[in-house]
Amino acid sequence: FMVIATQNPFEFEGTYVLPESKLDRFLLRISMGNPSREAEREVLASHRVGEPVEQLPSVVDHEQILHLQRRVREVRVDPSIEEYLLDIVHATRDCDQLHVGVSTRGAISLYRAAQSHALIDGRGFVVPDDVKRLAVPVLSHRVITQGFFQANERREVEAIIQRLVDETVTPV
Repeated sequence: FMVIATQNPFEFEGTYVLPESKLDRFLLRISMGNPSREAEREVLASHRVGEPVEQLPSVVDHEQILHLQRRVREVRVDPSIEEYLLDIVHATRDCDQLHVGVSTRGAISLYRAAQSHALIDGRGFVVPDDVKRLAVPVLSHRVITQGFFQANERREVEAIIQRLVDETVTPV
């Protein structure tokens, strides 16, 4: 099954921060930002007479999803790329700015996300750039910083993860 969740970092009434053990189960976190005025106008128009979600057609069926999952697992990951990925994960655990680093589940998620990205890119193998591109969205919600939660923590965490990726020696 697949879960898509939203998070509002500005209002806390009626919402609760998920514990680390739950956050770790989400593959990645992306920020979509706000839609343009024109896009928002289209959203309003689509809600005038009905619920647009009810009109969405299926784009893939169950068997196609299972087939794609099998194809992702067939994407080759060279041992040097595995070591690179593990170097990044272990760097989060050794980082003085982080109280909790990335778990093994997080390492698996980055591994699968890199395989998925390679497949989408038309390759049967993972390259270092697949790992680099996905490290922040896959890992940033899985770590906890030192000290108390701050409103700008998300950007700080993303910067820390990016710095660790940049400082990790890339295989050739």
